[in-house]
Amino acid sequence: MSIQYGGRGRRRSPKPLKNWGESVALYDVIVIGGGHNGLTTAAYLARAGLSVLVLERRPFIGGAAVSEELYPGFTYSTCSYVLSLLRPEIIRDLDLPRFGLQVIPYDYTSAGNPDGPPIFFTPDHDRTRRFIERHSHRDADAYDEYAQALTRQCRLIKPMLMMTPPDPTSLRPRDLRGLLKLARGMTDLGEETLCETLRFWTMSCQDFLDDWFETDALKAFIGGSAIVGTALGIRSPGTAYVLLHHYMGDVDGQVGAWGFVKGAMGGVSKAIAGAAQSFGCQIRVDAPVSRILVRGNRVEGVVLASGEEIRARMVVSNLDVKHTFLKLFERKELDPDLVERVERFKIRGSSGKLNVALDGLPTFPHMAEEPRAIRGTIYVAPSMDYLERAYDDAKQGRWSARPWVEIEIPSVVDPTLAPPGKHMASVFVQYAPSQLADGPWDDAKRAGFAESVLSAIDTISPDFRKLILHKQVRSPQDIEDIVGITEGNIFHGELTFDQLFFNRPLPGMAQYRTPFRGFYLCGSSTHPGGGVMAAPGANAAREILIDLKRRVAA
Repeated sequence: MSIQYGGRGRRRSPKPLKNWGESVALYDVIVIGGGHNGLTTAAYLARAGLSVLVLERRPFIGGAAVSEELYPGFTYSTCSYVLSLLRPEIIRDLDLPRFGLQVIPYDYTSAGNPDGPPIFFTPDHDRTRRFIERHSHRDADAYDEYAQALTRQCRLIKPMLMMTPPDPTSLRPRDLRGLLKLARGMTDLGEETLCETLRFWTMSCQDFLDDWFETDALKAFIGGSAIVGTALGIRSPGTAYVLLHHYMGDVDGQVGAWGFVKGAMGGVSKAIAGAAQSFGCQIRVDAPVSRILVRGNRVEGVVLASGEEIRARMVVSNLDVKHTFLKLFERKELDPDLVERVERFKIRGSSGKLNVALDGLPTFPHMAEEPRAIRGTIYVAPSMDYLERAYDDAKQGRWSARPWVEIEIPSVVDPTLAPPGKHMASVFVQYAPSQLADGPWDDAKRAGFAESVLSAIDTISPDFRKLILHKQVRSPQDIEDIVGITEGNIFHGELTFDQLFFNRPLPGMAQYRTPFRGFYLCGSSTHPGGGVMAAPGANAAREILIDLKRRVAA
């Protein structure tokens, strides 16, 4: 079998393997899970000329990047809801705009402030500075330096996103070169910046922002992103890095910018799937995988819930590491040490979401002087103590009585999402723990959680609640049940320092390979982590092709 590396692949049909029976198709690669990372892996492998089959258990592709019409005329981004982290290299490689990807950038953020003037970040740097000056001249002066400090961190981190983490215990030339590249990147920072970097990666967001600003409301406004998707508080060590994770994306080259995907977030998945299919990849929906077939130390294919067996030379899992090993393998097939390490991987769900159909555009009194801010992100985050108390509730196994809330109304800039005169809103919430102290999530608890969120929104919008035509409430349990992510953790595992780079998901498996020959991981449990980034999928494909090239050469 000839294998092409790079360039556009040709459509290939699966070939039967005689000793398995002529009726059983053999693919080069089966990808489990049609989320954006799985589709990205499939696209790159199909482009290289391999026969690739993607198996998705739901009736449609996308994983957490999906568009759904749950109320007539309204299209929701039911899980992920804004875009920034999708790597531009991948957009170019797969020519995603040709397959329909359109991103509408936005750069307004705002928050009401019960103790003073509202806070706005706008596209106009000088105007943003004037808004900050109303709170503190010192903070206005510090803001540019703060942004430069984050940009320095981005410059260090970004080259790492599309690289395979080198194994620090290996003496292989490739790993040594990778470690040398990292060392050079660190030493090039200079002693002062290097010390700043090591401190930054391990400190709390509160401590980091205290170094720069004195206004509590401004710190809460900036710092809320540091608790997104993590079961940690604003004062917990490691949350400064989570803040950076949300800052290091870009839209059209504008660092830190975010955007709405036209037609909602399913547009990302559809574009990647379109690219994959153009290279000959096959995609099957309503095809849940129940087990991975193993013979000795090698995978040989998968078994669907229907009982159908599909054979392949390689299998790639887009599922999180816990779902992959604890649900798709028989325990007798796994080393007990591997099982223990997978079980210890931190993947605690902490986020909830409301998707809301609105009968009109709600009002936000704090926007009276900056009405265009309705086009961006709106926060309920009045103080650092407010954020920490929200976390205190989660530590006790309760949803936050007064939660941190992030609101977007993308129908303001994309009218295809709602009927004329109507709007849809995405409401992301911290905290909603996956494990409640008083038992599993049920309808009554979802209603109580939704009420706490709407009560928080009441503080900045007097008519939001009155305009609701329909709402979907998603707890972490709903995200696990519907999307398949363990505990509903949106990052497939917390982004703490002990679970990053060559520790993600586990030492020895950070290069997308597993203890089983021919079996790989490509989901957000792997480096560089979660968000609609697609880097794990692209990196995994690169490693698979490297392995194939070595085998052909041998």
